Amino acid sequence: MARFIFITGGVVSSLGKGLASAALGALLQARGYTVRLRKLDPYLNVDPGTMSPFEHGEVFVTDDGAETDLDLGHYERFTGVAARKTDSVSSGRIYSNVLEKERRGDYLGKTIQVIPHVTNEIKEFISIGEDEVDFMLCEIGGTVGDIEGLPFFEAIRQFSQDKPRGQCLFMHLTLLPYIAASGELKTKPTQHSVKELRSIGIAPDILVCRSEREIPQKEREKLALFCNVRPDSVIAAYDLKSIYEAPLAYHKEGLDQAVLDAFGISPSPKPDLSRWEDVADRVENPEGEVKVAIVGKYTQLEDAYKSIAEALTHGGMANRVKVRIEWVDAELFEREDPAPHLEGFHAILVPGGFGERGTEGKIKAAEFARTHQIPYLGICLGMQMAVIEAARNVVGLKNAGSQEFDHEAGRDRFEPVIFHLKEWIKDNQKIARDVLDDKGGTMRLGAYNATLAEGSKVAEVYDTTAISERHRHRYEVDIKYRDQLEEKGLCFSGMSPDGRLPEIVEWKDHPWFIGVQFHPELKSKPFAPHPLFADFVRAAVETSRLV
Repeated sequence: MARFIFITGGVVSSLGKGLASAALGALLQARGYTVRLRKLDPYLNVDPGTMSPFEHGEVFVTDDGAETDLDLGHYERFTGVAARKTDSVSSGRIYSNVLEKERRGDYLGKTIQVIPHVTNEIKEFISIGEDEVDFMLCEIGGTVGDIEGLPFFEAIRQFSQDKPRGQCLFMHLTLLPYIAASGELKTKPTQHSVKELRSIGIAPDILVCRSEREIPQKEREKLALFCNVRPDSVIAAYDLKSIYEAPLAYHKEGLDQAVLDAFGISPSPKPDLSRWEDVADRVENPEGEVKVAIVGKYTQLEDAYKSIAEALTHGGMANRVKVRIEWVDAELFEREDPAPHLEGFHAILVPGGFGERGTEGKIKAAEFARTHQIPYLGICLGMQMAVIEAARNVVGLKNAGSQEFDHEAGRDRFEPVIFHLKEWIKDNQKIARDVLDDKGGTMRLGAYNATLAEGSKVAEVYDTTAISERHRHRYEVDIKYRDQLEEKGLCFSGMSPDGRLPEIVEWKDHPWFIGVQFHPELKSKPFAPHPLFADFVRAAVETSRLV
């Protein structure tokens, strides 16, 4: 039977609840326990899949095809535990489930109310798989006091009462603002946040306080007194140079010990932190630096490409170098020559995306990398743009394009090198989609197998010819153009097991030019960098030595 840790936030948003949850999960693992982390989001979207990256950052995809909050990426990167559909839920999904049950007659005609029907649905979600792990960490999105979050707070209050005493713990993350004029850290916002939490029946067992300054002992004692927690359960969370210092920093502050003490686990197993000490050493002591340009369309919000940025950092760790990322707006190249903007970079990465905006700029970035022999990694749309560039500029199909962008795809001269995928096979079942279907959840989502060509660059990188990677897309490279492209040197080095869908392309006569239809960044971890990113950064290091 799992012990439950509920992580809530107060004062302001974006304090790092997801990172704190992930770091705590890693510390509990270091002590030999099994963990699973979950995210409960109050927004009414059914899932984040159709939300703009500017609204909510990237969409993290699980092996079983769920489109989830980016915090699940933190959970996976820190614990190595593959997230599942049952690890993320929103208010929209909860209400949708309740209404579906009502329409089926499951409630026998009763009046449907937030309490007990919505709260019961939340509690059922929290309980899924509780016998599989030692600790279940559940992060509640938003901040205490948000009206949309009230059903979740009420549900976890009820849940803690339903369980035996001592099986649930509440951890509250707040902010201690520093007032420069008086030279003081102020505890009052945290006191009010805890008061708000207690007014709905939840008393925090542990306080995690974000602060840009060291928290004096007298302030810790004041927080403990007025928030009714033990003094050793007031944990400081200071700003860090790297998020991968968080497990060691939280351990130094005693977070994991405070959790075990609150559960009455004594004696507690000693932690093995060697994994995180090695990670911290690689981050803090690089032996060089490479510059990588990410040419995308959501560059104004770095969280839109969170997993890619972290995977590049992991690739740097594997090569003991610092990866300096610069964000380049793809639309810039639709107006200007890319050369002045891309010269000086040791590698170029073009990520995924949806919609036509910026695509011609991505095509020019792929062309620059190909013609200047600079390492290139194209992910999802980044692969498709590389194929279009090859079709136009190498094969000679001047009207090559994608059905996603061209609304006159039926005209004679148009060459739809990228087409809308209408059916495919998953788990031995045919899945069919139409271009007019609702956008949510209609893509090729989750883990799919691929077969790599013997002797190809990717087979060398993966050190195998059979892989499984996560997908999130509606459009595919049309295999009917394969022969024309391969005659000019663009090798289709990875295919779906049935040979119908191109998964990977690479230029034979290029030092390192690979495009992948899937999202390798989603499976990269600091202690297990994804092989594609590790080798991509290695190629960038080689380029830096030639400059």
